Amino acid sequence: MKKKILYLSFMLFFAIAVNAGAKDAVWWKLPSLPSPEIYGNILIDRASTKAGVRPVTFSHWSHRTRHTCRVCHYEIEFNMMLNTTMITEEANKYGRYCGECHNGKDAFDHSEENCEKCHNGDITYGIEFGTLSVLPGAPNGNGVDWVKALEDGLIYPKNYLREENKPLEFSRPIHIESPWAGISPVMFPHDTHGKWLDCSNCHPEIFGIESDSTEDLAMEYILNYEFCGVCHGKVAFPPNNNCKKCHIKMKHPGKAIEKMH
Repeated sequence: MKKKILYLSFMLFFAIAVNAGAKDAVWWKLPSLPSPEIYGNILIDRASTKAGVRPVTFSHWSHRTRHTCRVCHYEIEFNMMLNTTMITEEANKYGRYCGECHNGKDAFDHSEENCEKCHNGDITYGIEFGTLSVLPGAPNGNGVDWVKALEDGLIYPKNYLREENKPLEFSRPIHIESPWAGISPVMFPHDTHGKWLDCSNCHPEIFGIESDSTEDLAMEYILNYEFCGVCHGKVAFPPNNNCKKCHIKMKHPGKAIEKMH
């Protein structure tokens, strides 16, 4: 009888220990988020500080009401990774990069009186954020459901600047199995992403084309801004309280699971 009690006690202790370890391994601490008006804002500083000029502030939300991600990250050739594009003032004035729009016709130009509109080093700088209040809400990020805003015709971002070059239409969803027991697969909708992005934005630099290219995909990398985290957590909706947007069959997402332990 004593042996049985000792065995059951050991198994209970083992189960608690494994459960605690699993929680630490699976339910990572999600990063804290900035306020909605500066979520997605970046400071472009590949060369500015070195040249004695303040970094450029760029607001994704104020631009995405006018253009899809594809315009800047495909047609204009801005890299997806911050501060890796060889932007220069000369190139801008020649009509490349920011100069595609900031030419004095479509948007303010690169004249001296406009310098501080970009080179201000202030990540909070921008137009009135209240203009987004009419768009459908989201629990975090900018507080805007951008996909729904686009699908409902509340915003009309341009998909190209120079000439119509429609992206490849590919609507097949991809199911990505989770390495963790009890976590449902990720359902990746190509059609939703294709409304904003070009195939080349993700393939092959962020995701390989081959079917096994997501074998190393794990939440720890996403939270480190790799794979899906290149956008989700910086500009697109963050992982915080959004488990079911990707793991659509997950029964107890986020805080509900935390309370169970």
